[in-house]
Amino acid sequence: MNLEPLAELHRDPWLLVIEKPSGLLSQPGRGVHQQDSVITRLQLLEADLRLVHRLDRDTSGVLLLARGLESLRRCSDLFARRLVRKLYVADVVGRLLGRGSITAPLARLQRIPPRYGTDPAGRSAHTRWRSQFLQAGITRLWLVPMTGRSHQLRAHLAGIGHPIVGDPIYGDVDGSRLHLHALALSFRHPFTGKRCRVQTHQHSPFPQEMD
Repeated sequence: MNLEPLAELHRDPWLLVIEKPSGLLSQPGRGVHQQDSVITRLQLLEADLRLVHRLDRDTSGVLLLARGLESLRRCSDLFARRLVRKLYVADVVGRLLGRGSITAPLARLQRIPPRYGTDPAGRSAHTRWRSQFLQAGITRLWLVPMTGRSHQLRAHLAGIGHPIVGDPIYGDVDGSRLHLHALALSFRHPFTGKRCRVQTHQHSPFPQEMD
């Protein structure tokens, strides 16, 4: 197992925030070849760590872990009450200027590989977006998911005709990684009550000329 250290963004007696690299699972998958993950590595060093939320394997960025079960309960409650603000950056195919929102219920349409899409019987999902700049037929966006559905950002953007660059499920594979990065988390600390904002060191890790 590759035990390359994960970059820490924040640590206190109750919380740990790390920067997850693209290509690493948040938690183990099925089969012996999918056992390497963020939580697998970190629990070797600190057994009481628990994942509070997850990022897709190919998404990089801020990931919050709880230190102990009481911390997990309080952090999970923040997410359930939608008191955690998440900011992402993504590159999407085509021109998408200005700002807007996408409100479309999502349901799983395919099991292997998992694929989600708009379905009136699906779970409510709401995403806000704002463009940063356009270059060579690609638009860089700020993204704020107001709900936390599986594949929400990927499915919502593909649904309006602007799939994320490098998305192997919702777009065309062009040889690059998925251009989706969890840039920051903002929330009120569940133990101290202080306002916390944790951000990755990189504005964007995407290896292309837009950076």
